[in-house]
Amino acid sequence: MKQNERTLMNNQALERKVKHLTEMVARHKQGIPVGIYAVCSAHPLVLEAAIRFAHQQQSCLLIEATSNQVDQFGGYTGMTPADFHGFVCQMAERLNFPREDLILGGDHLGPNRWQSLPSDQAMNNADDLIRSYVAAGFKKIHLDCSMSCADDPVPLTDAIVAARAARLAKIAEETCVAHFGDSDLVYVIGTEVPVPGGAHETLSELAVTTPEAAQATLRAHYQAFEAEGLSALWPRIIGLVVQPGVEFDHTHVIDYRPEKAVTLSKMVEDYDTLIFEAHSTDYQTTQSLRQLVVDHFAILKVGPALTFALREALFSLAAIEEELLAAKACSGLRQVLDDVMLDKPEYWQSHYHGDSNARRLARGYSYSDRVRYYWPDAQIDEAFARLVRHLADTPIPLPLISQYLPLQYPSVRAGKLAATPQALIIDHIQDVLRQYHAACTC
Repeated sequence: MKQNERTLMNNQALERKVKHLTEMVARHKQGIPVGIYAVCSAHPLVLEAAIRFAHQQQSCLLIEATSNQVDQFGGYTGMTPADFHGFVCQMAERLNFPREDLILGGDHLGPNRWQSLPSDQAMNNADDLIRSYVAAGFKKIHLDCSMSCADDPVPLTDAIVAARAARLAKIAEETCVAHFGDSDLVYVIGTEVPVPGGAHETLSELAVTTPEAAQATLRAHYQAFEAEGLSALWPRIIGLVVQPGVEFDHTHVIDYRPEKAVTLSKMVEDYDTLIFEAHSTDYQTTQSLRQLVVDHFAILKVGPALTFALREALFSLAAIEEELLAAKACSGLRQVLDDVMLDKPEYWQSHYHGDSNARRLARGYSYSDRVRYYWPDAQIDEAFARLVRHLADTPIPLPLISQYLPLQYPSVRAGKLAATPQALIIDHIQDVLRQYHAACTC
């Protein structure tokens, strides 16, 4: 294939990616209560589960990397945006998932990682962060400059936040044109974001964003974009992050209460190309997720709930292993995991409190799922590999699947699901995805 033909095909695929989002928004604004969920995880098994599920449903798939996970220096995953993009696309190709149906987004892109630096330095890093995401082929860009840097007032004004977002948008547009010949990026803006990965403290109720606050955010951003000569891209700002009143802490979930969000929900109906994006929707009921979409919170972010499901499946498989093998032959996954977390407490220590038993329970079972930061560890990965190898070599008896993976048991019993570690893990993660898919479709 000639280079110009390959370039044309790639550009057509990129255009189709963005159309998935803009057409979804257009349908929603026409009164059809559809939405899309965003998979916010870098774990290979979570990504595989999501790709396989989207392939089964013949639907597009939105996968997002956060500025903590992936940045120009590697983030906590060790991957740059180009690395992450390549990793996901290679997996999609291996699983025969159409590249044109795969959308990659960047979440909380701004100075988040560099809040301890003066604002000039932090924003220079944010400039490079945006360039690296856009150049790598990420098409949905959440501009989030809401955090104060070392020399900033606390909190920032809407005007400062919006001006910084507009600065990044201009860089994004220029980068996209330079690399792809045109800009087809879509944007999400907004500052009222729940704590990424769940609240640190025990919660009982959350204040819903007021329509006045949401309108002030929109006005400030419109003025800042206009000042940068970016008024023409305003229709490509498809989402506004607000707080609909959903969140979770270590052991509790704040459920969506639609009666509290009525005026906020109505407000967005006045905007032709805009819907809301809801963060921290993890662990909401299927009914709440559906109602969020109906109420125009039509982009649903999910992350910790997926790795929580992964952890559930692995703990269940470890329990099955202990039933089948002598203790000394087992992988010891759960103990290895806890030992590593104790040895390297930086990802959970400031989040989990109480006595030693309370912290032990939180390390293993908290909704905030700080475990997700530890799966790439070499010791844990080795224990995981041993667990999978042991159970792949030893047929898993049906009664043990019924005991430890009861949600998967009916499908295994009916011959629809293989009783292998990989298949059981993937299906358990997909239980979460099924709820989101149901919420986003009519």
